Amino acid sequence: MIKPSPENKLFLCDMLTKAQIKYIQSVTQHKFREEEKVFLAEGAKIAAEWLASKATIRTIAALPEWVSANIRLISAHPEAELVQIDQVQLEKISTLQTPNQVVLVVEMPEDMPLLWEPGWYLALDGIQDPGNMGTLIRIADWFGIDRIFCGEGCADVYNPKVVQSAMGGHLRVKTSKVDLSATLAASPYPVFAAMLEGTPLYQVQPAKSGILVVGNESKGISPAVAALCGQKVTIPGRGGAESLNAAVSAGILCAWLTSETG
Repeated sequence: MIKPSPENKLFLCDMLTKAQIKYIQSVTQHKFREEEKVFLAEGAKIAAEWLASKATIRTIAALPEWVSANIRLISAHPEAELVQIDQVQLEKISTLQTPNQVVLVVEMPEDMPLLWEPGWYLALDGIQDPGNMGTLIRIADWFGIDRIFCGEGCADVYNPKVVQSAMGGHLRVKTSKVDLSATLAASPYPVFAAMLEGTPLYQVQPAKSGILVVGNESKGISPAVAALCGQKVTIPGRGGAESLNAAVSAGILCAWLTSETG
């Protein structure tokens, strides 16, 4: 295990050991992330967001030129172990097709209790594609939705592809694994379901608070969850496409349904 250093000294060590490389590579596995409560954040832009936050950083593994250009951000995290690496090691630990300068090992934040404050929530029923999950987090971030409920069968929100697609959205959007049926049943706010057979979106009145439920990419919302949704909403189409991508649908629905919140 890579342990945080007692103090962050610039150029603390050069090159990762074989054990460190193996550890970082293991963070790509769901089971390992759950056990260690860490995840990877990669690339200059995403790393800068995490380093500008109050997140606990375990390890910063980066090319020397990136380290030199980001001394201020690095200095804000004395808990982190800083390792300068070369392009060969970067390619070994990166999950990106084109590795980008820096990889962070970041501690997962603690789960936050649900207080049902006024506003909008996003509930995901079996969203399995990591790219969709990351985009949904980014959509929630764009519309000021700061809580996402993830039901059974959803992709791991700390999968490297999710973190990459969310583009820092994890910093502002809290995600929770929940019993979706129980959570929706307890909601003090109206529950809207994105469904093909629903009421056309523009006939639905926007609201200041509510939950939008988005279902599985191929199966949609499960019958048990759909039964708890008071309003079923669809996006009117004019062409011949059978359906819209789950994340695209969520973006369109959020733009309309939350328009009163501003």
